[in-house]
This record gives sequence, structure tokens and C-alpha cells, in this order.
Amino acid sequence: MTRRVFSGGQVFDGTGGPAAVADVVVEDGRVLEVGPGLDGDEVVDCAGTTVLPGLFDCHVHVMLSGVDMLRLLQTPFSYGFYEAVHNLRRTLALGITSVRDAGGADLGVAQAVRDGLIAGPRMQIAISMLSQTGGHGDGWHVCGAEVPLMGPHPGRPATVVDGADEMRRTVRELLRAGADVLKVATSGGVLSARDDPRHPHFRPAELDVLVEEAVAAGVHVMAHAQGAEGIKAAVRAGIRSIEHGIYLDDEAIDLMLTHGTWLVPTLAAPRAVLTAVAAGASLPEAVIEKARAVQSVHDESVRRAVEAGVKVAMGTDSGVGPHGDNLSELGLMAGCGMTADQAWHAATLSAAELLGVDGELGSLQPGKRGDLVVLDGDAGDLTGLAGRVREVWRDGVLVAAGGSTVEPGTIPPR
Repeated sequence: MTRRVFSGGQVFDGTGGPAAVADVVVEDGRVLEVGPGLDGDEVVDCAGTTVLPGLFDCHVHVMLSGVDMLRLLQTPFSYGFYEAVHNLRRTLALGITSVRDAGGADLGVAQAVRDGLIAGPRMQIAISMLSQTGGHGDGWHVCGAEVPLMGPHPGRPATVVDGADEMRRTVRELLRAGADVLKVATSGGVLSARDDPRHPHFRPAELDVLVEEAVAAGVHVMAHAQGAEGIKAAVRAGIRSIEHGIYLDDEAIDLMLTHGTWLVPTLAAPRAVLTAVAAGASLPEAVIEKARAVQSVHDESVRRAVEAGVKVAMGTDSGVGPHGDNLSELGLMAGCGMTADQAWHAATLSAAELLGVDGELGSLQPGKRGDLVVLDGDAGDLTGLAGRVREVWRDGVLVAAGGSTVEPGTIPPR
């Protein structure tokens, strides 16, 4: 077993303190020691860098590569799986070694990563989002066509449901299909033309059944929740995280604090929609208008939640925007009142806690898995992060360097 020491850098260990000069020793895939003056069989020179734990993105869609509806209609069904391989590689090369896929990826995609067939971050998968008829996941259009962003197939059950009985059955189908987390839309959304993000979706009895089944299966629930009433319904039902949180009000924030509910802001998402439109993406006018309407109120809601002390974990909604730009979310969170250290914590130990894997990941502590990111420069500088990721290590093995993934066992020149 090689005792590898990451030497000479500033170490942000993820436990809550600021970065400090230290060495990190990894052996047999685990962090062995963190401290000054350590030695090893092999030295990774980290002078001029910050060494961080492997990063998390708690809201991605690796099967989605943009929201241009015309492009989606012209894309062959299987093409998305090959795009996912590319998207997973780009995500891993950023230092993101763990993701929660919020809809799209099925068990085959996750298992291919787990078995080492394709390169990518560790994955928790929701498979598909539960939606009421006329809700954010309903792909019906006024012409009569069904055009969902991510339609059902043998590995991805149909998830438009109404009533407690349909909710219970479909949750069980998702769990059977391999879901590690359940996702539900408790409000309308931006990308669905026929609903309003401010309106609540599903009634308490439906959400209670969802959470009951999740508890029985030992999994968590995440809620696409943008309007205040939909957010509050999700929190009262015992759902673990609010995704987006665009129209938070004081009562919603207080409820989240009382229940210990997490916020995954995805500040990049509405910006990504508007950027796509500016580049010529084909989207309904109603979608474009909603994207324009929500950006400033979204930022203000997140700022107020941060100020109040709501627990925050990083998520980007990548897939709506380009994969490979995930780290820009850190700067957007800082723009909503988080310090750089708080933003990094949201992408490390806080995110690991949300996903229930903080016993193994999220911080550089003895006994935890050897996921490390070597970042050029000071972590207090949140600009140009994607181009500053020098190396990415997972379980003590180099998996990416210089912005590209590497074959196992390959050590490129430093």
C-alpha cells in the first residue's frame, strides 16, 4: 500500500475552519493523517494550491444537455446516454466526486459509474420526478402532444400521479427501479409552460404518503419547490430538502429552520435558461417570461435564507445549463451573502450531510475516503474555478488532471 502525502498546500478540510498550511496523507484509499510535516512513499507537490475534499453537486441532470425543445425533439432516444458519459466526465474533472441526479439518469447509468465502466462522480439518483397532472413534470402541450424533457422508458417509470394511491404505487415503482432518493414537484416551475411556479402542487395527503413510503424504504425526499406555499407544504410533510426556493417568505424560512430542512438554491438555473435563449434556444414564450421574472427574487430569497441560518447545500441544475460550469454556483452563492468558506462548506461537508454520506465523505479527516481536489491558488478566490482544478483524486486514485479525466493508474506530468 502506497502512503501518498499531499504536501505544501493550504488545506481546507471541510470541517468548518479556514484553510491552513498542512499535509494530507492518504493510504489504501483513506485519509490517514492531516497535519504539518508529514511524510510518505510518494509526494504530491501542492505548493501554491488549496487541497479540498472531493466536491458535491446536489442537483444535476446528467442525461440532459440543454433545454432547447426543438433540439430535444430531433435527438435520437439513445443519444442522451452517450451525452451522459461526456457530462459525467466533465463533472468529475471539476473536482465534483459526488452528485445527486435529480431526474433523468436511471439505474444503468449509475451502475455503469459504480462498476467503473464509465468515468464519473459517485451518484445518487432520483430517476424521475413525481408530478401532478398539469404540474412541472407533465409534458402535455396545447397541441395535444406529450413532449416531456425526460420521458418514461423501461428504466424510468412514468411519474405523473394524482391521489394518494397513485402516489404510493409510483413511489414503489421508483424504488424498484433503483431510486436512491425521491423527487417531487410541490409547485409549478419555470421550464413547464402550463403552470405557475407560485402555485402549490399536491395536497397534504399525497405528500404524507410519499414521505411515509420514503421513510419505510430508508430514503430521503427532495422537493422541486419554488412558490412559498409549495415550499411550506413540503417542509410540513417532512421532506428533507427544498430545491430552488425561489419565492421563500418569512414563514417558509422559519419552518425550514424549525424542521432542519435544507435549501439547494440552484442559482445558476434561471440564468442558464436566459443564456440559452440568447443563444437561440427554442423555448415557449411563457417559459422565457418566467425565467426573466424569477432571477432577482430568487437571489433575494436565498440571501434572506442564508442570513437567517437555513442549511444550504450546493446544487446547480446542470443539464439546464452546461455541464462543466458547475463551480460558478459558488460565486453566485457568495453573491447572496455567503462567505467563500461557507460556499465551499456547502459543496463539501454540508452537501455530504444532506445526502447522508458525511460519515465517509465531505471532509478531510482520518478514516474518511480519500477524495481530494488540488486547486491552484487561494480558495478564497471564487473566480475562474473550473480552469484552476489541477488534480482530482477519488479513493486515493488520480481520476482527473488539467481539466480532463485520466485512465486509472495514469499519472500525467506535473
